[in-house]
Formats: sequence, C-alpha cells, structure tokens
Amino acid sequence: MPISIIIEKCTGCTLCVKACPFDAIRMMDKKAVIDLQKCTLCGACQDACIFNAVLLEKLETAAPNSCVEDYRGIWVFIEQKNSRVQSVSYELLGKAQELAKKLNTNVSGVLIGNKLEDQLDELIFCGADNIYLVEAPELANFQDEPYTNILVELVKKYKPEIFLCGATNIGRSLISRVAINIKAGLTADCTGLDIDPDKKILLQTRPAFGGNIMATIISPIYRPQMATVRHKVFAPMAADKKRKGKIIKESFDQALYFSRTKLLDIIEEIESTVNLSEADIIVSGGRGMGGPENFKLLEDLAHVLGAAIGSSRAAVDAGWIPYSHQVGQTGRTVGPKIYFACGISGQIQHLVGMQSSKIIVAINKDPEAPIFKVATYGIVGDLFQVIPALTQAFKVAFRK
Repeated sequence: MPISIIIEKCTGCTLCVKACPFDAIRMMDKKAVIDLQKCTLCGACQDACIFNAVLLEKLETAAPNSCVEDYRGIWVFIEQKNSRVQSVSYELLGKAQELAKKLNTNVSGVLIGNKLEDQLDELIFCGADNIYLVEAPELANFQDEPYTNILVELVKKYKPEIFLCGATNIGRSLISRVAINIKAGLTADCTGLDIDPDKKILLQTRPAFGGNIMATIISPIYRPQMATVRHKVFAPMAADKKRKGKIIKESFDQALYFSRTKLLDIIEEIESTVNLSEADIIVSGGRGMGGPENFKLLEDLAHVLGAAIGSSRAAVDAGWIPYSHQVGQTGRTVGPKIYFACGISGQIQHLVGMQSSKIIVAINKDPEAPIFKVATYGIVGDLFQVIPALTQAFKVAFRK
C-alpha cells in the first residue's frame, strides 16, 4: 500500500484525524486506520504526525519533457463522423488561431479516416495552416486503439506544444488515451483558453467543485499541453477562401491499425425533438417557473419562435422537465443566437452552459439576480405576465 500506519509508533493522539481534509482516518482501538477509498495521498496526515507513525511512499511520476522548446505549433484533432467533419472542430480551429497569434506559431489539424479529401479545403479556409491526413479503409470509423496509436506516433514525430480536442464522446475517449501514452497532462471540459503573456504557456480554464468555482490549470513542464473543450463554447472563424494550407499525408504499418474490438454496425440515433446543441433560439425555464404545468408558457413562446426548450438544473431536479433539456455544467453547453432565461437566477453552473449565446434575454422578478450581469437585455417583472405578452407580440409581428 502507498500509505500505511506504523502501529508500534501510533499513540492514538488523533492529530492525523484532525489534519485529514478528506475524512479518511478513523481511530479504532486507539490506533489510526486509513480508509483507502477516501485517501488521496495528499500527505497532510504524515506532516501532522509528530511520532512518524505515517508511512507514505513517494509514487513514481513521469519525467518532464527535457526540451520543451523543441515543441512548436498548435494542433486540433478534427473529429469526423460518417466522413463528415463535426462542427466542434471548426470552433477549435478558430480559437487555435487566436492562441497561435500570441505564440507566433501555426495551427494544424489532424484528420484520420477514409476518403476525406473533399473537406480539406474547408478546414484550411476555417483556420488550419497544415493538415496531417491519415487515410485507410480500416480508419473510416472511429475506434479507440488505432486512432490512439496514430496520434501518439504523430505527436512523437512532430512535437506540437498544444493539442486541443472536442469534449465529445469521441474526444473524451480518445485524447485521454493519447495523454497517458505520451505522459502528458490533460485538462478536461475546458470553457476558456488563453496564453500567459509572460510564460507563453496555455491557460486552461474549467469549472471545478461542481461548477462552484472556475479553475485555471497550467502544464509548465510537460508537452504537449492538452485540453478537451466543450462544444459551442467558442465561435468558428469566418471562412476565408483565400487562405492557403499544406496537406501532409502520413501512413503507417498496418499493425498500427489493429483493434481488439470489431465494429459490427452503425445505427443512426433517432433524432430527438429537442436538439439544444444546434438550436438557434432556446427558451429556458428555471425554479421561478413554479411548477411543471407552467412550462406550457415556454412551449407556446418556443412554438412561435421555432425554438428549443431548455431548463436549469433546479427545474430538472424538481422533476418538472426531463434531463435532456438541462443547460449548464452538468447538462448541455449551448451557443444559440438568442437565449431566453425565464425565472433563472444565473448561478455559475448554469452560466457555464449558455454564456456564449450571442443574445441573452433575462426575465426575472428579482432585479439583483446574477443573470442580469450577463444578459444582453433584462426584463424585471412577473414572468407569468411577461412571457404571454412576448408570445402575443411575436405572433403579431410574424403575421406582418
């Protein structure tokens, strides 16, 4: 065990119990006992023990990259499904270009699949200076092992300093495997990226402690600096058809494409009537709606606007609306053109999921509600009067 109590030295003083921030130590028969399910090996108990009764073994850690300066450039994993590039990839290319200007470097996309040539120009128009292309029939559909093997080899060969990937089902499954193999750090579910102006390292911001705080994470001595980024957090750059880029084709030994799993079939998911991630207009309700029956007001407004229905976590937890409608840290991240926040106070957990909306319209009877700090337009009033009035006004406007 990496941590243990030397029974002969333990006096039962309880200093370690008081020092443990994770409540992982109990006294039994006047001796300290560590619950390994709770222990994080932080070492606080060892520091507190004046009798040297806590034995904590130092775990071996990966050595930092010896030549950090050899790593250059920003990479974006280009996610594709059914040979179509996913929109999150364009969002990351746009953000990567912003970061690249601060580092005076270039942006490269990494595209793995089969018969993808028809999409290379669009990737260049939308931010890729280079595209590393790996094509083979075996790679047409995503599978963890071959895609991981390819990315590991490419990283070792070309040494990017930053590697970004969408925080999608594919991205989360893939990039963590790559990070382990190349012994690099990985920050998951980022909602903000920037460059430290002095140290020139990546600042990776993500919600922590259930979304109660925003943590900024750095990897000063490991390369590449790796992060997954939520869909709809960043806007793609406008396509510039004058941009030129370089296509770098790579191929590998067939053994690298081997997978222990076999893809039997792909069954298209039946589209839900609620498609929050792609909706241009979203009408969301929170605790202020008062009950499930009042969501009919939001449905009427959404019907007039051709909008999707969203909600805060409070409404979902209360059982007023299904989880598929939840927007926020533990739900969907959205970036519509217009977001109506009705009876939503605006806690950080919710803001993380919708603050990239182009226009935010907040309706709340509390003028001090935090949602008004991010709102483009704020309506202080009784939503049971405001929402029907808006619905009627839009009906009249659309008739004209």
